[in-house]
Amino acid sequence: MKLKKPKFWDYSGMSLWSIVLFPLSILFLIFSSIINLYKKQKKFSIPIICVGNIYVGGTGKTPLASEIFKIIKSTGKNPGFIKKSYDYLVDEIKMLEKIGKIYSDKKREKAINALISSKHDVAILDDGYQDFSIKKDFSILCFNSKQLIGNGLVIPSGPLREKLKSISRADCIFINGKKNLDFEKIIYKINPNLKIFYSKYIIKDLNKMTNKNIIAFAGIGNPSNFFDQLKEQNVNLIKTYSFPDHHNYKREELENIVEESKKNHALVVTTEKDFLRLSEESKLICEYVKVDLEIDNKKDFINLLKSKI
Repeated sequence: MKLKKPKFWDYSGMSLWSIVLFPLSILFLIFSSIINLYKKQKKFSIPIICVGNIYVGGTGKTPLASEIFKIIKSTGKNPGFIKKSYDYLVDEIKMLEKIGKIYSDKKREKAINALISSKHDVAILDDGYQDFSIKKDFSILCFNSKQLIGNGLVIPSGPLREKLKSISRADCIFINGKKNLDFEKIIYKINPNLKIFYSKYIIKDLNKMTNKNIIAFAGIGNPSNFFDQLKEQNVNLIKTYSFPDHHNYKREELENIVEESKKNHALVVTTEKDFLRLSEESKLICEYVKVDLEIDNKKDFINLLKSKI
């Protein structure tokens, strides 16, 4: 979803805006329930692995989907990615294309059929947890430890795509960041059989930022998470610029960032997703931060994943 999240979405408890918008959230839930009521789930001839979320944006679905692709590929299988076709998702599609073959269509069912016709034997859905027309064999829900479920309310009064109880449909939970026992208790009350795994991003090219002034910009689900990641590595971050998720950068915006970098003799950095949205000319003004996804108890997750494919 292409948006700039309002700050009140991550406030603790009900804010004035969340109260005002709450009736619209009720209507959203009613409308979604009616739509899903008439959808028939289709079962496919190959395993369908879904990497989704209920918190809008910034939960790390795409990096995890890429890691899952590598794991499945190492077993001798021939996986492929499924991505619903939206113009603003070009950045995520480019990221996945670096890893493996991706099939995209306005209807995921058509994309899956094309994948099967091309002799792939596992489909990895990057997003699609809320698509009730597809029978999934293994569903993973992603959260970030800093936002988790925000204020716990549904769009537009909060950041959730559906109620928290929807966790019950998942087979596995991934939390990117620090361990949170309180959130684990909430999860287990909803579904005591869920497997919970933690992951974190490891910066691969930290040396290029050592002993330098750094200016960072990002147009992702939660830009502050990217900036915090740099700060945690003691990067000398002197200025940051936040933009909406999947933002298409204007020339003036980038020129302002370049001007600021010249004043401060600073290196400009951004995320890989943002870098892939830039024009070839604009890519010359900055570098992107390369990261690896590290999964705790990875062997346990691999064994769980293998049991589903």
